[in-house]
Order: sequence, then structure tokens, then C-alpha cells
Amino acid sequence: MSLLIANDLKKTYGDKTLLDDVSFVIEPKQRIGFIGANGTGKSTLLHILTGAEGVEKGEIRHANAFSIAYVDQEPVLVGKQTILDAVYEGEAPVMQALHRYDRALRRFQENPGDEKAEKQLYDAQATMEAHDAWEAETSAKTVLTKLGLHDYYAKVDELSGGQQKRVALAKALIQPADLLILDEPTNHLDASAIAWLESFLKAYRGALLLVTHDRYFLNRVTDAIFELEHGNLHYYEGNYETYLEKKAEREAQAEQEEEKRKNTLRREMAWLKRMPKARGTKQKARVDRVEALQAETSKQEEGVLDFVSDSKRLGKRVIEAINISKDFGDKKILDDISARVDRGDRIGITGANGTGKSTFLHILAGRLQPDSGVVDIGETVRIGYFTQGEADIDHSLRVLEYIREGAEVITTKNGVTITAEQMLERFLFPRSQQWTYINRLSGGERRRLYLLRILMEEPNVLFLDEPTNNLDIPTLRLLEDYLTQFPGAVVSVSHDRYFLDRVADYLLIFESSGRVERFDGRFEEYLDQKEAAKTDKKPAQKEPRRRPRKKVSYKDQQEWKTIEDTIEQLEQKQSEMEKDMAQAGSDTARVQELLKEQEAVAKELEETMERWTELATVMEEEN
Repeated sequence: MSLLIANDLKKTYGDKTLLDDVSFVIEPKQRIGFIGANGTGKSTLLHILTGAEGVEKGEIRHANAFSIAYVDQEPVLVGKQTILDAVYEGEAPVMQALHRYDRALRRFQENPGDEKAEKQLYDAQATMEAHDAWEAETSAKTVLTKLGLHDYYAKVDELSGGQQKRVALAKALIQPADLLILDEPTNHLDASAIAWLESFLKAYRGALLLVTHDRYFLNRVTDAIFELEHGNLHYYEGNYETYLEKKAEREAQAEQEEEKRKNTLRREMAWLKRMPKARGTKQKARVDRVEALQAETSKQEEGVLDFVSDSKRLGKRVIEAINISKDFGDKKILDDISARVDRGDRIGITGANGTGKSTFLHILAGRLQPDSGVVDIGETVRIGYFTQGEADIDHSLRVLEYIREGAEVITTKNGVTITAEQMLERFLFPRSQQWTYINRLSGGERRRLYLLRILMEEPNVLFLDEPTNNLDIPTLRLLEDYLTQFPGAVVSVSHDRYFLDRVADYLLIFESSGRVERFDGRFEEYLDQKEAAKTDKKPAQKEPRRRPRKKVSYKDQQEWKTIEDTIEQLEQKQSEMEKDMAQAGSDTARVQELLKEQEAVAKELEETMERWTELATVMEEEN
């Protein structure tokens, strides 16, 4: 029997339709990833499921005893509670037993000779036995510890926003529930906590509905994907990787249908121009048909940033930090740290929460002074700083006005001018939304707007502090593609493994001792090695990186003569395969075959490009 059934849900916000007769089913123990651009209505649908918001039309059906545990993106907790009070809060008998026992235990510890306190503790222990709650208590404290919350009796109102989110997450994880709904659970979690949460959710007894930007997490935890797009909900069976394959098939089919529509429209318009006006009734029917076809405009496509902005030229001297130390009270955050940012660098900064990552970024940018050491910033450096917190945005401005404050236009390296309106479109703000007041945007849309404002100012050094928090997957793809073309230096603080694997050439791992370790490789490789070290096992042997040879052999010389032609042929093959994919249409077998071929060609091209780099280095040394 299905856990929850939603039929024909309709929800609008002003003139925007968020849910357009949406229907879906959630099955017991199903693991659903929920994706879509910010502002499309994901959080609204979650609120509808929890009963926090209503709908204009439609119904949701489930069993009478059905229960939901929910973690909002920005949860609200009672400030004077302790962490355990907040976590044990709930109507389930086991949660009430835990709450009662914890309070009785504290009262007895404070008054060990008090007979009344002793009696209350005895009664609370009996209630724990009756509800078999001892395992739940152990589980609750394990969850808190894994999420980095060690002081169970700290007051909630004394915690940071990130710590409060982790308290809300712990509360939801231990609540007995049929459906667990998590809105961006990996925000404010470090890599070890994210890895633990993955394993916890795989063994979770109830169903799961999950909104997250973490694509590795999404791929490993889910077995189905909901995608909300233009008011419609699309269902894909399988994890995130399978979703990408199936969506490519669906979009190829949609492109084919759009081309058919355009061809029909051209024929109808040609007919109207030829026909005499006397045949009024039939001609009116034709006119109505043309108007209907014109109204069937294709939906907004995901943005593409296929340009490199003409950023201010970056000199050889960029940023160098020499022997930086910083304390906050008795805690040493940075201890004699030295690091350089060179032109073209792609540096990823990661590590446990509270190890000084953001502090170091502030010092590099000149926003915070170190206790000792110096930071040398080159004269040509122009920093664009995407901060972790809420950006200082004037919410009374309209979207376009805010972007124009940064720049009216930007110019590409090829001399092409791109207007603020065009850039907004590429960042998923259609023309119809560009005169919307910022205070009507969702939190994620404001973050996307803030990111675009920074890029519009054409920096040559980018500092990104937790850029994946509250940004949707389409925006992250845009940002990742932009960074591959960006001519300057990029320093990113993040726990998002997928993002760092995409954009960072090497990592600076911040440790609790105030020290920093450099790691040349992917974040996933670092985590594998760290896990292997914990279990005293040798890490899996990675394929050794090829090193340029010191001497140029005859074979190398012959390969150098032909390798550029090989690259060109592979790129041409990729283009031809894209055309084949479009022509395959609904032929699923052919599409799957082409996807495998594309993957093989892409891998061969990547390896050939790496080989070209090796040979180029050797040839340069030889000359």
C-alpha cells in the first residue's frame, strides 16, 4: 500500500504557478531526491506535505496514523531549551519518555540526596523500560556526537545558525516517522558528518524525501528523483546518475517535438499567405491554429555561460600569506600558516567546522588582520568575494536594478558585449522576472543573484566561501562551467565533494590544531586515504600520475606530430555524436548505446589532452 498519494495539487504565488495539477505517490522506504531550480516551489511543496501551507486545488491522502519528521532549510528552535530538550521534543511516547528521563536524571544529579528527585528518576526509568527507549537514548546521543554536538546541555539560543541546523537535523533523525523530509541537510556539515549521514539514511526505516545540492550524496542515497520544473513534477526511477541519463533522453525527445512544431508553423503560415481572403471560415480556423502553435513556446532552457569575461589583467604577483597566526580567545585557529595564490590557481579549502577556513579567507582578502604574519596582495588583484552568510542586498531594489549597480554590461575576451539583461537570463532569471522586487525572491534565488552581481564586477581573483549552500544544482553547474573558463585565480571553501572535485586542482586541508595540510588530488581520494588510515589499511592503489619524461624519444617526436590531429578528430566525433543523439529521438536502445559511446570518446579525449600536456612540457624543456 502506498504511503502517501497526492492528486492534482495546484499552488500559485502571485502570477507565478508553482504547482500545476501535480500528482505523485510516495511508497514505503522509498528514497526520493527532490531537485529543481531555486524559486520553482520545492520548499513550498514540502510545506504543503507537512501541513504548513495549503493548496488552491487537489488533495493529499495517507493513513490516519501517518507521521512526518521535517527539517526546514532554516529551522526555528526554542531558544531557552538545551540541545537535548530540543531533540527529545515530540509527541511520540518514546520521545516523551526520553524527555522525562533526561529531566529526572538532571534533577537527581543536582540533588543526589533528595528522595523526591530519586523517586522521579525511578519512575522515569520504569517509563523508559516500558517504551523500550534505552536504545533510542543511545542513538540520540550518537547522532548528536556524529553531527559535532558534544555539549548536550548547551542552550540553543547560544548556538550558531549552523549548529542550530544540526540540532534540528538530529531531532528529525531520531523521531519515529513514516516519512523523513530533509531540506538541504548537508549545509553546515563537514565531510565526515556528511559521510556518516549517508550511511545513516541508507539504513533509515521510513521513507525519505530529500532536497540537496550535494550530487555525490544524492547519487548514493536516493533510488528515485522528483524534478520540479515550470510547475510540473517529473518522476525518474533510479539515483541521480540514472536521472541524468533519462533526462537527456527526455530533452532529446522534446527537441524533436519542438522542431516538428516549428515545421508545422512554417507550413501553416505559408498556406495563409497563399490563400484568398474570401474563404473566411476555413481561413479563421487556420489563423487560430497558427496562434495556438505560436503560443506553444519552448520552456526556458538551463543557462549556459559559454564566454570568458575580459577581467582586469592579473599580474604575476597575486596573493601570498607568510607565517599567519590567529587566535580567538584561548583557541588557536591558525598556527604559522603560509600559502600562495598564483595566477590560474584553483585551490579548494576544506576541513572540519571551526578550523579557521573562513577566517583564513578573510585574512587573504585583507578583511581581517592576523595576530602575526603578513599578507602580500599584488597591485593588479581585484577580488570578488562570495561570502557564506546573507549578502547585504537592498531588498527594495528590483532584480535588474541590483545587477546594473554592479555593471550595465560586461565584455568578453573576444570583444563581445553582454548586457545585464542577457546575463540574468543566463543565470536563470527570465525577462519576465527581471523587474521583480528582490524581497519577492526565494532565499536560493537571492544567493544566485548575489553570485551574478559579483561576476558582473569582473574580478580577476574569486573567493567563494561555501558557495554550494542554498544554491541549486542548475546554478552550481553554471558556476562550475564558468570557473573552468575563468582566467584568474579561484579559492573555494567548501565541504561539497562533487564541487571541489570539479573546480579544485589541489586542496588545503585545515586541521583542528591550527595547521594546514596540502593534498594534490581529488577530495574523494583524500577521504579514501583518510578512512584507510583510520582502519590501518593501505589505501586502494591509485593509478600513478604520469610524469613528463626528461628526454624526448623518437616515439615521442612522432606522437607530437600527430596528437593535435587526433584531438581534432575526437572533438569532431563528439559533435557528430551529439547530432546522432538528437536524431535518435525516442529510440531508447539507440540513446543508451550513444551515451556509452559518448562516455568512451570523452574519456579518450581527456586522456589524449593529458598526453598532449605531457608532450608539450617535454618538448618545451628540450627546446
